Amino acid sequence: MGLFNFISNAGEKLFGGSTIDENKVRDHIMALGLKIRPFSVVAHQKEKMVSLIGFAENLQDKEKAILAAGNIKGVEKVDDRIKIGSPPGKAEAAVTAEAAPEPESTEQPSSQFYTVKPGDTLSKIAREVYGSASKYPVIFEANKPMLTNPDRIYPGQVLRIPKA
Repeated sequence: MGLFNFISNAGEKLFGGSTIDENKVRDHIMALGLKIRPFSVVAHQKEKMVSLIGFAENLQDKEKAILAAGNIKGVEKVDDRIKIGSPPGKAEAAVTAEAAPEPESTEQPSSQFYTVKPGDTLSKIAREVYGSASKYPVIFEANKPMLTNPDRIYPGQVLRIPKA
């Protein structure tokens, strides 16, 4: 959990004006087929920020949701409030509410985030990160379904770079 910074004038254009539409952000993320349920988005217009709240089945889906939200034009910050695992049942929730705060997930990040610079290609990034341009498919696969073509990345876009 935390706050992630993005470039607000780069990314996919989902809104007509400067107002962040939380429903469009949520629909955009859910259309990717990520396993996050329940899931909600809260927009903080003044800060150009969205809070993502819910439960992700795994760390990869959580990271993809953060990147999908941050790679929307007009979003400058993503407040990650997504927990990994299943939401507690009603009885468990009542007991948990009275107990001590639950510890943070011990699952370690499976990737780093990389901001695309002008002139970057997936091959160039793979050479820089992994030492081999031929490993670009690893980066492409890690960013599906947000990326649909390995030749279509843009400056300011943030990508997941899995550990080698």
